[in-house]
Amino acid sequence: MNATQEKLKAQVEQALIAAFGAELAGVDPILVPASNPKFGDYQANVALSLSKKLGKQPRAIAGAIVEKLDVSEICEPPEIAGPGFINLKLKTAYLEAQLNAIQADPRLGVPAAQTPKREIVDFSSPNIAKEMHVGHLRSTIIGDSIARILEFQGHDVLRLNHVGDWGTQFGMLIAYLREVYPDALTTANALDIGDLVSFYRKAKLRFDADEAFQETARQEVVRLQAGAEDTLHAWKLLCEQSRREFQVIYELLDIKLTERGESFYNSLLPGVVEYLEKSGLLVENQGAKCVFLEGFTNREGEPLPLIVQKSDGGYNYATTDLASLRYRIQQDQAKRIIYVTDAGQGNHFAQFFQVARKAGWIPDDVELVHVPFGLVLGEDGKRIKTRFGDSVRLRDLLDEAVSRAHTDLNTRLQEEERQESEEFINEVARVVGISAVKYADLSQNRTSNYIFSYDKMLDFKGNTAPYMLYAYARIQGISRKGDINFKELGNNAVLLEHETELALAKYLLQLDEVISSVEQDLLPNRLCEYLYELSKKFNQFYDRNQGVQVLEAEEPQRTSRLILCDLTARTLKLGLSLLGIQVLERM
Repeated sequence: MNATQEKLKAQVEQALIAAFGAELAGVDPILVPASNPKFGDYQANVALSLSKKLGKQPRAIAGAIVEKLDVSEICEPPEIAGPGFINLKLKTAYLEAQLNAIQADPRLGVPAAQTPKREIVDFSSPNIAKEMHVGHLRSTIIGDSIARILEFQGHDVLRLNHVGDWGTQFGMLIAYLREVYPDALTTANALDIGDLVSFYRKAKLRFDADEAFQETARQEVVRLQAGAEDTLHAWKLLCEQSRREFQVIYELLDIKLTERGESFYNSLLPGVVEYLEKSGLLVENQGAKCVFLEGFTNREGEPLPLIVQKSDGGYNYATTDLASLRYRIQQDQAKRIIYVTDAGQGNHFAQFFQVARKAGWIPDDVELVHVPFGLVLGEDGKRIKTRFGDSVRLRDLLDEAVSRAHTDLNTRLQEEERQESEEFINEVARVVGISAVKYADLSQNRTSNYIFSYDKMLDFKGNTAPYMLYAYARIQGISRKGDINFKELGNNAVLLEHETELALAKYLLQLDEVISSVEQDLLPNRLCEYLYELSKKFNQFYDRNQGVQVLEAEEPQRTSRLILCDLTARTLKLGLSLLGIQVLERM
């Protein structure tokens, strides 16, 4: 319907010029979807905005526009409502033609981007020697969905995992392991990830309390940066240990990433400082090299600097981000770089983006985007934690969702007196559990906090993954019951007669509009809302009391309605796949 709206917009623009002259060329006709279906499908509100300029009543302006407006191929005769709204109702024949056109299109009428771009999505980004926890959930899921949508649109997407695999923490951990568990620094798989995390915590406590140990740890960092063979070998073992554990979770979530950690940019950091120095941007402040920022002040109201080299000569997070940004523009040739992190890092991104712009590293055709998201809260409204006050391990959270889905399915099978294989039960539980977690996150406006509730996300009612999965499976059940192969329906004509058919058809044709908006605004919840409303429209269409007969209908209505069922299922499957959610043929 995006194309339809553009066509209608162009027609209203032409009518406006025809009615009032070329000086109104370029005036926005303010064409929007109608807020109430009884007024039609679209509404042009331009007459109200031109009243003062033209010195006429809005209704008179609307009348003049309608006299010159030819939308007869798409709409019923336009109607003027209220003070001057121009209401447009799509013709049934036009809707039928649009549905007939997308039947054989695997993209369901969604056009690919006219000018594909090289885009980078930076997401997930856990730290080595630490387990992925609930805090990594949103970045991983939101980033993956954004990458999927951009890939579907035809963009060249580089999915980057900017893991924390460098810095002081490694000197601290290696120094501690040399004392208490030296085998971990020479032998692969000597520790599992849980032990590694435990040792890391103990090393941190020691580091904070023991000045002599602090110095030993710093020396290990120096050795690491200098490429000392034993320290470098130990570091590689620790990274590989963490990487294997991360991969278990990524496979469970069906996430594809290219790892390029902080260490990748280590050799580029001196060049960043040197360039900023030559550019006259660096200022020495208390021994540290900084760039002072516009619009940022400390508590005392003094200008706030971004430190790019510490007083001891070391580098920090911002230096690495500047180096990575420069590399992504110059080497990766990215035209849009998207960072998916929590909202708390908003100032950090605004600051280092500003430094990069001052340095002249951001060409006019490159867009930098921080995609912020809120917190995952427990049902008490506070940050979700274990009973011991620790962050919930992401692996535990996902396993619990699958376990609960397994229990719910077994209960349902008993109630229905249905026998299924263990393989079927395990697969359905896995898909439902993982999908429930993903959808519960993606269906929220990412900028908001949300409460994590297994009961709500696994509910078969409401805006949840199980509801979507059931709507898809229900359609597959129609094909099994009627022994119908949807692929063999061919290019038969769609006929829209019942009001629920029309409502479903109009919604099916909005997919391109929704995907286009998510591509631009990077808000996956809009796709979730669309799929939920589509599922409701389908259920109203198929409802035994208020909807229509499908398998029992006479031809040609039977085939037409089966095509509507198939288009709905394909739209649900495509939309859910863009959210990283797998469908089920049976539940």
